Amino acid sequence: MLDIKFIRDNLDEVTAALATKGFEFDAAAFSEMDERRKSAITRAQSLQAEKKKASKQIGALIGQGMSPEDAKAQVMGGIDSDITNAENEAKESEQALRDFLMAVPNMPHADVPAGADEDDNVEVSTWGEPASFDFEVKDHVDVGEPLGMSFDAGAALAGSRFVVMTGKIARLHRALAQFMINTHADEHGYEETYVPYLVNREALQGTGQLPKFEEDLFKLPEAQGEKDFYLIPTAEVPVTNLMADGVYDGELPVRRVAHTPCFRSEAGSYGRDTRGMIRQHQFDKVELVHFVEASKSSEALEELTGHAEVILQKLGLPYRKVILCGGDLGFSASKTYDLEVWLPAQNKYREISSCSNMTDYQARRMQARWRNPETGKPELLHTLNGSGLAVGRTLVAILENYQQADGSVVVPEVLRPYMGGLEVLNP
Repeated sequence: MLDIKFIRDNLDEVTAALATKGFEFDAAAFSEMDERRKSAITRAQSLQAEKKKASKQIGALIGQGMSPEDAKAQVMGGIDSDITNAENEAKESEQALRDFLMAVPNMPHADVPAGADEDDNVEVSTWGEPASFDFEVKDHVDVGEPLGMSFDAGAALAGSRFVVMTGKIARLHRALAQFMINTHADEHGYEETYVPYLVNREALQGTGQLPKFEEDLFKLPEAQGEKDFYLIPTAEVPVTNLMADGVYDGELPVRRVAHTPCFRSEAGSYGRDTRGMIRQHQFDKVELVHFVEASKSSEALEELTGHAEVILQKLGLPYRKVILCGGDLGFSASKTYDLEVWLPAQNKYREISSCSNMTDYQARRMQARWRNPETGKPELLHTLNGSGLAVGRTLVAILENYQQADGSVVVPEVLRPYMGGLEVLNP
């Protein structure tokens, strides 16, 4: 959530910045609600001051022989009910303004290029050379099905956009997650974290998925007697919320890594990537989350993105790094790098990781703070997150990039220790 005072003092700047995200900020509505809130608070405070002054008058009248009841009736009148009404109005106007701001996205960083959609994203760098094949390249579905990947079985169990994997390909999928977790924990200094796959509404509001993106979530109403449980769309939600409603007294940065399934309804994606594992309702992801002080968040984004790149490099998968333009930038993000892996069957790069700096936007929604040791005062954290990587899409990239003419798939060298030394997956 954006800072109310900053918006109030920089209305034109905020309006222009949000316009680069394609968001029309209603400055007039904000100003009206902000003024109503301030007026209600001022009135409530004024009435409280009147009540305090009247209390002294009541004491004087009682001293003159008047009964307490008569003295109170004469001086107070309806001041108590007026105070109650004013306080209720203040709370209602405060909530109305908060609800308004909860639907306003984060402001883009000054580095974010202008643009309307993904076609306007700007390439920053590339790594690796796409392989050339002397046979007709198959996509991951045709490569994977003889190896134990079944979309028909997934559909029979749960419907479209689900998959079942068995045997060696299931082990390869697991190996990828273990390799990613171990690399980030052992080499990059992340603390491995296990979190629930169900969260409450407040957690999703804290990271910005709610209220705007409810249709993209799987909701489980009144699960276990509680209302509004949701399946997590990403481990970002539970991991980031570990810092909610508290003041962290330890050292920064805090880095956490979590491997979880993720669940997305893919609302509005009908007809897009219907074949295979690119866009599933359930998929695994290894998520990286940073908590840092404000002055370090730009540096942390470069570092986090670099950690995700290491995974692609160790796997020998060609990729490119792009910075998202304003129109393609996520709701809560201030700046985002996408890593896009090369898929030979599509003859193009496809997203495999998004690494974002959320600045203090999520922290203000969650009230996630740390205690600055220099001042001793609580300050809002800056939060960052990124995929390190999406496991299913990484499997897709391996099947396509490491396929051989006979239908077998070479196991990348770094994964072989996780595969019992297996070097090739044969149909």
